[in-house]
Amino acid sequence: MPVTIKDIARRVGRSVTTVSRALHDYDDVSPETKAMVRQAAAEMGYTPSSFAQRLQKQKSDTIGLVLPTYGPRFSDPFFSEFLAGVGNKAGSLGYDILVSTCPPGDEEMRRYQSSVQGRRVDGFIVLRTRRVDARIEYLCEVDFPFVAFGRVEGECNFLLVDEDSEYGMRLIVDHLVKLGYRRIAFIAAPEELMFTHYRNKGFFDGLDEHQLTIEDELIVTGDLTQRGGYAQAKKLLAVEPRPEAIVASNDLMALGAISAAQESGLTVGEDIAITGFDDTPLAEHTHPSLTTVHQPVYKIGGMVTDMLIHRIQGDPLENKQVILKPSLVIRQSSGAR
Repeated sequence: MPVTIKDIARRVGRSVTTVSRALHDYDDVSPETKAMVRQAAAEMGYTPSSFAQRLQKQKSDTIGLVLPTYGPRFSDPFFSEFLAGVGNKAGSLGYDILVSTCPPGDEEMRRYQSSVQGRRVDGFIVLRTRRVDARIEYLCEVDFPFVAFGRVEGECNFLLVDEDSEYGMRLIVDHLVKLGYRRIAFIAAPEELMFTHYRNKGFFDGLDEHQLTIEDELIVTGDLTQRGGYAQAKKLLAVEPRPEAIVASNDLMALGAISAAQESGLTVGEDIAITGFDDTPLAEHTHPSLTTVHQPVYKIGGMVTDMLIHRIQGDPLENKQVILKPSLVIRQSSGAR
Protein backbone atom coordinates (compact mmCIF):
# COMPACT_ATOMS: atom_id res chain seq x y z
CA MET A 1 0.00 0.00 0.00
CA PRO A 2 1.32 3.49 -0.81
CA VAL A 3 2.22 5.75 2.10
CA THR A 4 -0.34 8.51 2.73
CA ILE A 5 -0.29 11.83 4.55
CA LYS A 6 -2.33 10.14 7.33
CA ASP A 7 0.47 7.61 7.81
CA ILE A 8 3.03 10.38 8.16
CA ALA A 9 0.76 12.26 10.59
CA ARG A 10 0.56 9.19 12.85
CA ARG A 11 4.34 8.75 12.66
CA VAL A 12 5.18 12.33 13.72
CA GLY A 13 2.21 12.90 16.02
CA ARG A 14 0.81 15.87 14.11
CA SER A 15 -2.51 16.53 12.39
CA VAL A 16 -3.08 15.66 8.75
CA THR A 17 -3.51 19.38 8.01
CA THR A 18 -0.17 20.28 9.60
CA VAL A 19 1.63 17.51 7.69
CA SER A 20 0.05 18.59 4.41
CA ARG A 21 0.97 22.22 4.95
CA ALA A 22 4.50 21.24 5.96
CA LEU A 23 4.96 19.22 2.77
CA HIS A 24 3.70 22.16 0.72
CA ASP A 25 6.03 24.60 2.53
CA TYR A 26 3.38 26.87 4.06
CA ASP A 27 4.78 29.77 6.12
CA ASP A 28 2.58 29.04 9.16
CA VAL A 29 4.45 25.77 9.83
CA SER A 30 7.72 26.04 11.78
CA PRO A 31 10.99 25.06 10.11
CA GLU A 32 11.51 22.35 12.74
CA THR A 33 8.14 20.75 12.01
CA LYS A 34 8.77 20.94 8.26
CA ALA A 35 12.12 19.21 8.67
CA MET A 36 10.62 16.49 10.88
CA VAL A 37 7.73 15.84 8.48
CA ARG A 38 9.97 15.74 5.41
CA GLN A 39 12.42 13.38 7.08
CA ALA A 40 9.58 11.03 8.03
CA ALA A 41 8.15 11.24 4.51
CA ALA A 42 11.53 10.35 2.99
CA GLU A 43 12.09 7.45 5.40
CA MET A 44 8.60 6.05 4.72
CA GLY A 45 8.92 6.38 0.94
CA TYR A 46 6.08 8.87 0.55
CA THR A 47 5.27 9.94 -3.03
CA PRO A 48 2.90 12.91 -3.48
CA SER A 49 -0.28 12.33 -5.47
CA SER A 50 0.21 14.02 -8.82
CA PHE A 51 -3.56 14.19 -9.24
CA ALA A 52 -4.00 16.01 -5.94
CA GLN A 53 -1.20 18.41 -6.79
CA ARG A 54 -2.79 19.19 -10.13
CA LEU A 55 -6.13 19.90 -8.48
CA GLN A 56 -4.44 22.24 -6.03
CA LYS A 57 -2.72 24.33 -8.67
CA GLN A 58 -5.70 24.28 -11.09
CA LYS A 59 -3.65 22.66 -13.85
CA SER A 60 -3.63 19.24 -15.43
CA ASP A 61 -0.02 19.26 -16.70
CA THR A 62 -1.49 17.63 -19.79
CA ILE A 63 -1.44 18.61 -23.47
CA GLY A 64 -4.36 17.71 -25.71
CA LEU A 65 -4.04 16.38 -29.24
CA VAL A 66 -7.05 15.34 -31.36
CA LEU A 67 -5.87 13.50 -34.47
CA PRO A 68 -8.16 14.19 -37.46
CA THR A 69 -8.66 10.70 -38.92
CA TYR A 70 -11.19 9.61 -41.53
CA GLY A 71 -11.41 5.85 -41.03
CA PRO A 72 -11.18 3.08 -38.44
CA ARG A 73 -7.44 2.51 -38.98
CA PHE A 74 -4.66 4.59 -37.50
CA SER A 75 -2.04 3.84 -40.13
CA ASP A 76 -0.47 7.12 -41.20
CA PRO A 77 3.23 7.06 -40.21
CA PHE A 78 3.22 10.87 -40.34
CA PHE A 79 1.07 10.94 -37.20
CA SER A 80 3.19 8.29 -35.45
CA GLU A 81 6.40 10.24 -35.99
CA PHE A 82 4.78 13.52 -34.97
CA LEU A 83 3.35 11.93 -31.80
CA ALA A 84 6.77 10.59 -30.85
CA GLY A 85 8.22 14.09 -31.05
CA VAL A 86 5.35 15.52 -28.98
CA GLY A 87 5.42 12.78 -26.36
CA ASN A 88 9.17 12.80 -25.79
CA LYS A 89 9.38 16.57 -25.47
CA ALA A 90 6.30 16.74 -23.22
CA GLY A 91 7.68 14.03 -20.95
CA SER A 92 11.02 15.77 -20.62
CA LEU A 93 9.21 18.91 -19.46
CA GLY A 94 6.95 17.14 -16.97
CA TYR A 95 3.78 17.02 -19.06
CA ASP A 96 1.52 14.19 -20.20
CA ILE A 97 -0.36 14.08 -23.50
CA LEU A 98 -4.02 13.19 -23.98
CA VAL A 99 -4.51 11.82 -27.48
CA SER A 100 -7.80 10.99 -29.18
CA THR A 101 -8.85 10.39 -32.76
CA CYS A 102 -11.90 11.84 -34.43
CA PRO A 103 -13.03 12.67 -37.96
CA PRO A 104 -13.38 16.40 -38.67
CA GLY A 105 -16.80 17.81 -37.91
CA ASP A 106 -19.22 18.39 -35.05
CA GLU A 107 -17.95 15.57 -32.83
CA GLU A 108 -14.40 16.86 -33.20
CA MET A 109 -15.47 20.31 -32.02
CA ARG A 110 -17.32 18.81 -29.05
CA ARG A 111 -14.06 17.12 -28.03
CA TYR A 112 -12.29 20.48 -27.98
CA GLN A 113 -15.10 22.23 -26.14
CA SER A 114 -15.49 19.58 -23.44
CA SER A 115 -11.73 19.45 -22.84
CA VAL A 116 -11.52 23.24 -22.53
CA GLN A 117 -14.59 23.58 -20.32
CA GLY A 118 -13.62 20.64 -18.11
CA ARG A 119 -9.99 21.80 -17.91
CA ARG A 120 -8.84 18.30 -18.79
CA VAL A 121 -5.86 19.77 -20.63
CA ASP A 122 -3.79 22.94 -20.27
CA GLY A 123 -3.42 23.51 -24.00
CA PHE A 124 -3.83 21.96 -27.45
CA ILE A 125 -1.63 21.11 -30.39
CA VAL A 126 -3.60 21.53 -33.62
CA LEU A 127 -2.35 19.79 -36.74
CA ARG A 128 -3.40 19.35 -40.36
CA THR A 129 -4.80 22.86 -40.30
CA ARG A 130 -7.61 23.77 -42.68
CA ARG A 131 -8.05 26.84 -44.83
CA VAL A 132 -10.98 27.86 -42.62
CA ASP A 133 -10.37 26.13 -39.29
CA ALA A 134 -13.16 26.04 -36.71
CA ARG A 135 -10.80 24.54 -34.11
CA ILE A 136 -8.46 27.50 -34.25
CA GLU A 137 -11.32 30.01 -34.35
CA TYR A 138 -12.78 28.46 -31.19
CA LEU A 139 -9.49 28.32 -29.26
CA CYS A 140 -8.74 31.94 -30.18
CA GLU A 141 -12.24 33.01 -29.14
CA VAL A 142 -11.94 31.46 -25.66
CA ASP A 143 -8.25 32.47 -25.36
CA PHE A 144 -7.13 28.91 -24.66
CA PRO A 145 -3.43 28.05 -25.17
CA PHE A 146 -2.60 26.24 -28.41
CA VAL A 147 0.10 25.92 -31.04
CA ALA A 148 -0.65 24.86 -34.61
CA PHE A 149 1.37 22.78 -37.00
CA GLY A 150 0.30 24.67 -40.09
CA ARG A 151 -1.30 27.91 -41.19
CA VAL A 152 -4.81 29.01 -42.16
CA GLU A 153 -6.16 31.24 -44.90
CA GLY A 154 -5.76 34.95 -44.14
CA GLU A 155 -4.05 36.29 -41.04
CA CYS A 156 -2.44 33.81 -38.66
CA ASN A 157 -2.44 35.59 -35.31
CA PHE A 158 -1.40 32.57 -33.28
CA LEU A 159 1.62 30.44 -32.43
CA LEU A 160 2.59 28.07 -35.22
CA VAL A 161 5.24 25.96 -36.85
CA ASP A 162 4.98 25.06 -40.53
CA GLU A 163 7.14 23.85 -43.38
CA ASP A 164 7.32 25.64 -46.71
CA SER A 165 5.29 23.19 -48.81
CA GLU A 166 5.33 25.47 -51.81
CA TYR A 167 9.13 25.45 -51.88
CA GLY A 168 9.22 21.70 -51.30
CA MET A 169 6.97 20.97 -54.26
CA ARG A 170 9.06 23.23 -56.47
CA LEU A 171 12.06 21.06 -55.57
CA ILE A 172 10.20 17.98 -56.81
CA VAL A 173 9.17 19.57 -60.11
CA ASP A 174 12.67 20.93 -60.75
CA HIS A 175 14.15 17.50 -60.09
CA LEU A 176 11.79 15.71 -62.47
CA VAL A 177 12.23 18.26 -65.25
CA LYS A 178 15.99 18.07 -64.88
CA LEU A 179 15.72 14.31 -65.45
CA GLY A 180 13.80 14.94 -68.67
CA TYR A 181 10.20 14.27 -67.60
CA ARG A 182 7.62 16.49 -69.28
CA ARG A 183 4.25 14.77 -68.95
CA ILE A 184 3.83 14.97 -65.18
CA ALA A 185 0.61 13.98 -63.37
CA PHE A 186 -0.43 15.14 -59.92
CA ILE A 187 -2.33 13.55 -57.01
CA ALA A 188 -3.41 16.48 -54.86
CA ALA A 189 -4.50 16.40 -51.21
CA PRO A 190 -8.03 17.32 -50.02
CA GLU A 191 -8.83 20.91 -50.91
CA GLU A 192 -9.88 22.00 -47.40
CA LEU A 193 -6.41 21.42 -45.96
CA MET A 194 -4.15 24.46 -45.90
CA PHE A 195 -1.01 22.63 -46.93
CA THR A 196 -2.86 21.55 -50.08
CA HIS A 197 -2.96 25.18 -51.18
CA TYR A 198 0.82 25.54 -50.83
CA ARG A 199 1.72 22.21 -52.40
CA ASN A 200 -0.62 22.81 -55.33
CA LYS A 201 0.83 26.26 -55.86
CA GLY A 202 4.38 24.94 -55.77
CA PHE A 203 3.55 22.22 -58.30
CA PHE A 204 1.78 24.44 -60.82
CA ASP A 205 4.20 27.36 -60.45
CA GLY A 206 7.04 24.91 -60.98
CA LEU A 207 5.49 23.71 -64.22
CA ASP A 208 4.92 27.30 -65.37
CA GLU A 209 8.54 28.18 -64.70
CA HIS A 210 9.61 25.36 -67.00
CA GLN A 211 6.94 26.33 -69.57
CA LEU A 212 5.10 23.05 -69.16
CA THR A 213 1.36 22.58 -69.27
CA ILE A 214 -0.77 19.87 -67.70
CA GLU A 215 -4.06 18.45 -68.93
CA ASP A 216 -7.01 18.39 -66.54
CA GLU A 217 -7.19 14.60 -66.81
CA LEU A 218 -3.73 14.37 -65.24
CA ILE A 219 -4.86 16.15 -62.07
CA VAL A 220 -6.72 14.08 -59.45
CA THR A 221 -7.40 14.43 -55.72
CA GLY A 222 -6.69 11.71 -53.19
CA ASP A 223 -7.53 11.26 -49.51
CA LEU A 224 -3.94 11.00 -48.17
CA THR A 225 -4.21 7.21 -47.74
CA GLN A 226 -2.30 4.46 -49.53
CA ARG A 227 -5.56 3.02 -50.82
CA GLY A 228 -6.59 6.43 -52.14
CA GLY A 229 -3.24 6.89 -53.88
CA TYR A 230 -3.62 3.49 -55.51
CA ALA A 231 -7.12 4.29 -56.81
CA GLN A 232 -6.14 7.70 -58.18
CA ALA A 233 -2.98 6.36 -59.81
CA LYS A 234 -5.07 3.72 -61.60
CA LYS A 235 -7.08 6.54 -63.17
CA LEU A 236 -3.92 8.37 -64.23
CA LEU A 237 -2.34 5.26 -65.73
CA ALA A 238 -5.43 4.73 -67.89
CA VAL A 239 -4.92 8.11 -69.61
CA GLU A 240 -3.48 7.98 -73.15
CA PRO A 241 -0.72 8.77 -73.51
CA ARG A 242 0.04 7.81 -69.92
CA PRO A 243 2.05 10.18 -67.72
CA GLU A 244 5.80 9.90 -67.50
CA ALA A 245 5.79 10.82 -63.81
CA ILE A 246 3.29 11.00 -60.93
CA VAL A 247 3.76 13.52 -58.13
CA ALA A 248 1.79 12.66 -54.97
CA SER A 249 1.08 15.17 -52.21
CA ASN A 250 2.16 12.80 -49.46
CA ASP A 251 4.14 9.59 -49.07
CA LEU A 252 1.21 7.26 -48.42
CA MET A 253 -0.49 8.19 -51.69
CA ALA A 254 2.86 7.81 -53.47
CA LEU A 255 3.22 4.28 -52.07
CA GLY A 256 -0.26 3.48 -53.34
CA ALA A 257 0.72 4.85 -56.74
CA ILE A 258 3.81 2.62 -56.79
CA SER A 259 1.60 -0.42 -56.17
CA ALA A 260 -0.74 0.61 -58.99
CA ALA A 261 2.13 1.10 -61.42
CA GLN A 262 3.73 -2.23 -60.55
CA GLU A 263 0.40 -4.00 -60.88
CA SER A 264 0.16 -2.50 -64.38
CA GLY A 265 3.49 -4.08 -65.31
CA LEU A 266 5.55 -0.90 -65.07
CA THR A 267 8.97 -0.63 -63.45
CA VAL A 268 8.93 2.40 -61.17
CA GLY A 269 12.07 4.47 -61.67
CA GLU A 270 12.43 3.28 -65.26
CA ASP A 271 9.05 3.21 -67.02
CA ILE A 272 7.53 5.87 -64.77
CA ALA A 273 8.72 8.16 -61.96
CA ILE A 274 6.75 8.52 -58.72
CA THR A 275 7.46 10.97 -55.89
CA GLY A 276 5.99 11.70 -52.47
CA PHE A 277 6.14 14.35 -49.77
CA ASP A 278 6.99 14.11 -46.01
CA ASP A 279 9.79 11.50 -45.98
CA THR A 280 8.07 9.23 -43.48
CA PRO A 281 10.04 6.15 -42.33
CA LEU A 282 8.34 3.95 -44.95
CA ALA A 283 9.77 6.04 -47.80
CA GLU A 284 13.31 4.77 -47.44
CA HIS A 285 12.40 1.11 -47.16
CA THR A 286 9.73 0.64 -49.82
CA HIS A 287 10.69 -0.99 -53.14
CA PRO A 288 11.82 1.00 -54.94
CA SER A 289 12.80 3.54 -52.30
CA LEU A 290 10.79 6.75 -52.62
CA THR A 291 12.03 10.13 -53.81
CA THR A 292 10.29 12.61 -51.54
CA VAL A 293 10.50 15.93 -49.71
CA HIS A 294 11.87 15.69 -46.20
CA GLN A 295 10.29 17.65 -43.43
CA PRO A 296 11.53 16.93 -39.88
CA VAL A 297 8.21 15.71 -38.48
CA TYR A 298 9.68 14.37 -35.23
CA LYS A 299 11.54 17.63 -34.65
CA ILE A 300 8.43 19.67 -35.42
CA GLY A 301 6.46 17.65 -32.87
CA GLY A 302 9.03 18.65 -30.25
CA MET A 303 9.07 22.27 -31.39
CA VAL A 304 5.30 22.82 -31.14
CA THR A 305 5.25 21.10 -27.74
CA ASP A 306 8.03 23.30 -26.40
CA MET A 307 6.27 26.41 -27.69
CA LEU A 308 2.97 25.35 -26.14
CA ILE A 309 4.46 24.68 -22.71
CA HIS A 310 6.16 28.09 -22.80
CA ARG A 311 2.75 29.60 -23.61
CA ILE A 312 1.03 27.67 -20.81
CA GLN A 313 3.64 28.74 -18.28
CA GLY A 314 3.57 32.37 -19.42
CA ASP A 315 7.18 32.36 -20.54
CA PRO A 316 8.27 34.69 -23.37
CA LEU A 317 8.84 33.18 -26.81
CA GLU A 318 11.59 34.43 -29.06
CA ASN A 319 9.91 33.14 -32.25
CA LYS A 320 6.13 32.90 -32.31
CA GLN A 321 5.90 31.65 -35.89
CA VAL A 322 8.48 29.36 -37.48
CA ILE A 323 8.48 28.36 -41.17
CA LEU A 324 10.99 25.60 -41.97
CA LYS A 325 12.62 24.94 -45.34
CA PRO A 326 12.24 21.30 -46.43
CA SER A 327 14.82 19.42 -48.48
CA LEU A 328 14.66 16.99 -51.39
CA VAL A 329 15.60 13.34 -50.81
CA ILE A 330 16.40 11.62 -54.09
CA ARG A 331 15.92 7.86 -54.18
CA GLN A 332 15.18 5.15 -56.75
CA SER A 333 11.53 5.89 -57.55
CA SER A 334 12.26 8.97 -59.67
CA GLY A 335 14.88 7.12 -61.73
CA ALA A 336 17.17 8.66 -64.32
CA ARG A 337 16.49 9.16 -68.00
